[in-house]
Amino acid sequence: MEKLIKIVKNKNFPFRVLVGILIIIPLIFIQDFYVHAYSHFMGTILPHLITQQWLIVVLNIFLFLAFLIPLSFRRKIDWKEYGLVSAFFISLFVEMYGIPLTIFFASKSFAGAGGEIPNSIFSFEFLGTNIRMSLAMVYGTTLMVIGMALIIVGWITLYRNLKKDEIVTTGVYAYSRHPQYFGFVLIIIGWLIGWPTILTVIFAPILIYMYVRVCKIEEKELSHNQRYKNYKRDVPFFI
Repeated sequence: MEKLIKIVKNKNFPFRVLVGILIIIPLIFIQDFYVHAYSHFMGTILPHLITQQWLIVVLNIFLFLAFLIPLSFRRKIDWKEYGLVSAFFISLFVEMYGIPLTIFFASKSFAGAGGEIPNSIFSFEFLGTNIRMSLAMVYGTTLMVIGMALIIVGWITLYRNLKKDEIVTTGVYAYSRHPQYFGFVLIIIGWLIGWPTILTVIFAPILIYMYVRVCKIEEKELSHNQRYKNYKRDVPFFI
């Protein structure tokens, strides 16, 4: 009982409940998520895709690559890491709104396989293009919005403390030791769920592993700092 009370009183408890709800949602609507993934991997969604919208491609690439900038306030830029992430977003948006190569090849490989098309539950117009979203896409977008919010809030917190020669432990960093990297992980998972193709299946685990590894490298570099040791004891890795 005391352990349960301690868990509930933990300042991260509301956020952990939210994460738990986000994990449960795909299980509740597993059929919708399955149809969404199946239609992408089998290529049955090809006739319904938006293609040749290069302005949307370019705008999305610039938007998401801009989220790499805040990381330079946290540590020195690793151009290999940036290159891999950049390749992921560039190829992703080219596939989404330019030329859907992996889905095109899938449709050739599984010609005649048939299959359902995910139902659209939300649609909007962007730059003259009608974009329709299934439940899985809305869910993936929700993860990305949360991830982007974490990155932005983390950036603001770091920027305000930029001139202070000390470890940042306030704001969002009082709840997570690596909120910005956690934000990137959520964005990557969001894209994997919202746009499940061979590309995202290959890139997603690599990028997630890379960000977790970077977090551990940063913590190793600060392992000698007593204040960070205390901070590490009181604040969780991600959430």
